[in-house]
Amino acid sequence: MSGNYYFVIIGHQDNPIYEQEHSSRDSQNKKDDYRDLCQFVAHASLDMIDEHMWTTNNMYLKIVDKFNDWNVSAFVTAGRQKFIILHDVKNEDSIRQFFQDVYELYIKIAMNPFYEPNTPITSQIFHQKLKVLCRRYLI
Repeated sequence: MSGNYYFVIIGHQDNPIYEQEHSSRDSQNKKDDYRDLCQFVAHASLDMIDEHMWTTNNMYLKIVDKFNDWNVSAFVTAGRQKFIILHDVKNEDSIRQFFQDVYELYIKIAMNPFYEPNTPITSQIFHQKLKVLCRRYLI
């Protein structure tokens, strides 16, 4: 499974806590435009995620929205943080497993007494482990 993706963790006030992207885009201007578009699509899908999360007991909501070639998959934690991934290749099993493993990482960060809830995650260890999970499941 190889493709482009954009992953973001959204906090309680619909604020981004963490984001990571993988793109095959070359130039810096296209990369900036790509990031802006991904942020816009992820933010626009929050209403659809809210609708879906109240209709099911599952944490993994599957594909909740689409934009052009992008699929928007979501996962809602027990604390109501939202994990959103924009992807252009469908593989629900890999994405579900990715979300579950990221949730385990997120719980470890949230349990850290030095981490303030709903603030940006700046841990390099979290970032490196997330990159490994992305390579394993998404790229």
